[in-house]
Amino acid sequence: MFDREHLVIANIASPASACNIKTDSRVCVSFVDVFVQKGFKVTGLARNVKKHDPDFSLWSSPLAQKAGPRFPIHSVFVVEATAVAPILAPSYRLYPDETSEESQIASAMQTYGVQSARGDV
Repeated sequence: MFDREHLVIANIASPASACNIKTDSRVCVSFVDVFVQKGFKVTGLARNVKKHDPDFSLWSSPLAQKAGPRFPIHSVFVVEATAVAPILAPSYRLYPDETSEESQIASAMQTYGVQSARGDV
């Protein structure tokens, strides 16, 4: 998130997304933590802010610091959010008494064959 109304996504290698936004500015972006099985769906209107646009630096600066020089940002997709909704795995609703973030993490770790770097799960 950039602020309470905007989500900014670096376009490092997303020419299809840039083309889609040019054709239709309505977007849906979903974020899901695969271990906890929770996330958010953000819908809104997007614009593709390119390097030559006057406000490119404003939107891209925080992302450029994270991406570093190895991953050049060609443009940024600025999404003005019109709605935000939670995403929950069905088990949270179907089996609320036996589903917790901890149980979801344990199940995902077993499914994906990974171990916690913290050693506590």
